[in-house]
Amino acid sequence: MIIAVDTGNSEMKTLNFRFCSGLVEHRVKPLSSEYIEYAESFWTLSNDRVPYVRNKAADNRFFVLTLFAVAKELTKAKKLRAINEIDLAVGLPPEHMGDLRESFKKYFQKKNQVNFAYNGAPLTIMIRNVFVYVQGFAAMAPRMAELMKVKRIYVVDIGGMTTDVLLLSEGRPDKYFSLEIGIITLQNTLIGRVTARHDMTIEADHIEMVLQGQETILPSEVRESIVRGAQQHADVILEKLREMKVDLRTTPAIFIGGGSILLREYLETSPMVTKLEFVLESNANAVGYQMLAEAQLRRMELEGT
Repeated sequence: MIIAVDTGNSEMKTLNFRFCSGLVEHRVKPLSSEYIEYAESFWTLSNDRVPYVRNKAADNRFFVLTLFAVAKELTKAKKLRAINEIDLAVGLPPEHMGDLRESFKKYFQKKNQVNFAYNGAPLTIMIRNVFVYVQGFAAMAPRMAELMKVKRIYVVDIGGMTTDVLLLSEGRPDKYFSLEIGIITLQNTLIGRVTARHDMTIEADHIEMVLQGQETILPSEVRESIVRGAQQHADVILEKLREMKVDLRTTPAIFIGGGSILLREYLETSPMVTKLEFVLESNANAVGYQMLAEAQLRRMELEGT
């Protein structure tokens, strides 16, 4: 079974699940109904994301988060057995592929057999293959036949900590880079600003609720600060792109990622963008990883590898 996981700095996404990239380690069995026992510790999910790290293979937190993703998908598919054989499909930002791809692959393949317990049930997963794909490009997999007919188009993935930019020329990757400015940057700025100006503590959830147009009990001046901050953040991202010679007034763009969805209103009305569209599914990369892995496995079978 292929399990595709988008290991985001803000959220973990699979085909069927999304949850905060937050984790708490316990030395004794927790009261939570959902937990994993692994590496002599108990782990539960948290709404407080783990601190940003460029190299997610630096410790075992994203490994455990991925175990949660795998267990959830196996449970959803009703394939949760004592021993489960899987192929894992994950991804990295374009600019990280060169120096982090192999270490990220080895991170998941360090043990072909992984023993853990999910909600008290002992499990073993056998990881046959680990496929590492390019974020953004993978999200375009369902549309590749269409994009091969387009001369030039940018794919802009505004994620948790990075904004990843990929130029496709007739469907082929041409130019790519990553900016370390994502939605987490906005959240941290707004949390500090609201504390300083309004003597009030807010969380990332409050910010998302305001930007999604949901009702909150926040004072109007706080909501206005959040909206202004989001507008400014969208402008900063577009200005950074222009500094990198990405002019979205002359080349169309597809925006993907949770950050793009939150900033959609401000990106659509910006004079710095002429033609754009949005992929509204936050798990678009995971869907692409799944498709690419299926195709790669078929090739491997034909080649007898």
